[in-house]
Amino acid sequence: MPVPPLSTLDTGAAEALNRLSEARSARRPCAPVRDLLPAGDLDAAYVVQSAWAARQVTAGARIVGRKVGLTNPVVQKQLGVDQPDFGVLLDTMACPADVPVDIARTLQPRIEGEIAFVLAHDLTAPVIEPADVAAATAYVVAALEIVDSRIAAWDIDIVDTVADNASSGLFALGDRRVGLGDLDLPGCLMSLWRDDEVVSTGSGSACLGDPLVAVAWLATTARDHGRPLRAGEIILSGALGPMVRVGPGDSFHLRISGLGEVRASFTGGAS
Repeated sequence: MPVPPLSTLDTGAAEALNRLSEARSARRPCAPVRDLLPAGDLDAAYVVQSAWAARQVTAGARIVGRKVGLTNPVVQKQLGVDQPDFGVLLDTMACPADVPVDIARTLQPRIEGEIAFVLAHDLTAPVIEPADVAAATAYVVAALEIVDSRIAAWDIDIVDTVADNASSGLFALGDRRVGLGDLDLPGCLMSLWRDDEVVSTGSGSACLGDPLVAVAWLATTARDHGRPLRAGEIILSGALGPMVRVGPGDSFHLRISGLGEVRASFTGGAS
């Protein structure tokens, strides 16, 4: 689906975009936007998402990838939704591993462990299978996604989260680049610690059965929306285990078997 000029958004979509944008700028969560859009209309929600992303690019941000959301049944249950979605990753969302994350950049942060793909080739074919994703992948790395919602108390349905850029916040990537080779992605085991406590565990099989399946779904869906995945993009393939609330001063350590580890710590301040 082509991205419409902001001036051509219908009233509901424009109001949804403005409500979410105000929540970001005021740092105050807002009411759900599903009341402003047709019930269950994902196309309308993706139009809002695209319009927000276009605003960010106009302001100087750069699109560096995409994320698949809601691939894990546990996370779907946590949020009360029943299907995946996707969002846009901007360069402004990337967090250097050695710099504490300013928690004031978020509203209601939660964190989850994922496998990130970096693409060597575009994914634009009429039919995109997991094998096509594997062939297009340069390497994979361990990743932490710091998800966030502009909707108060995470009171969301699928329309809310899609419009809100799939509840994207920030992300951090590990520095060990691993070629797919014979790597068993469904069998990769994930453990996430907060300080010395394990707070989330899972495996690649929790991500639509295989992270390659999740990325194939994303590639197909993004292509159908007129925004195919391109070489060089970072793809967050979905949570391997339950997401965890983030508080001021928290430190997290993610380890994924076969892929390595990545850490993120957070400053104090209002969350």
